[in-house]
Amino acid sequence: MQVRLTLLDGFELTHGQERVSLPLGAQRLVAFLALHDRPLLRIHVAGALWLDATEERSCANLRSALWRLRQPGCAIVEATSTHVGLSHEVVVDVRELVGAARRLLDGIDEPDLADLEEARRAGELLPDWYDDWLHTERERIRQLRLHAIEQFAERLLDAGRYGQVFDLLLGALRRDPLRESSHRLLLRAHLAEGNSSEAIRHYRAYRDRLKADLGLEPSPRIVELLPASAS
Repeated sequence: MQVRLTLLDGFELTHGQERVSLPLGAQRLVAFLALHDRPLLRIHVAGALWLDATEERSCANLRSALWRLRQPGCAIVEATSTHVGLSHEVVVDVRELVGAARRLLDGIDEPDLADLEEARRAGELLPDWYDDWLHTERERIRQLRLHAIEQFAERLLDAGRYGQVFDLLLGALRRDPLRESSHRLLLRAHLAEGNSSEAIRHYRAYRDRLKADLGLEPSPRIVELLPASAS
């Protein structure tokens, strides 16, 4: 039976159809290992997960978490005397998302729509967790996802599939409403369709929100797309 780990929008581990319950310390260990593609030194893992503990205490915490992970009856981690890593039998949703996004970014062959859907529906990485080591991982995944969506949208724009451009980018902007690169693509799509009034209205709404939320003005790259009267 498949062991599946979900980290987007919250932690969940399943073995077949059964949900596997783990204490928080074991969950943190599994999540940390899932975000790395290779086994890690045990002392590095212990230090990263238990920052405020002594080396002896953090290593003891790691041993305890590993012992608990042997209890569910399915292979979750693989550990040696020096290294620990996630079992190859575990399917991880974050790794699937990263793979899909990278394939979209490669842009060599005709993109798989399943990859696009994977990138579109992806949620936030463990949104209720506040561990320091998650901050960089959240941003890495967010940026990879958004760049993949924008690159696919640009391909749609070049193909004249404007309706799909709007659907794709407006969906992405629900989560990142001030991302200028997405707004630039939307303006280009409006202008390519000959809808200058729509482009100007969209630009002004973006400009006003950017000013209200961050006190910033749009960059010259987006301003130069429109007639001077729009700004």
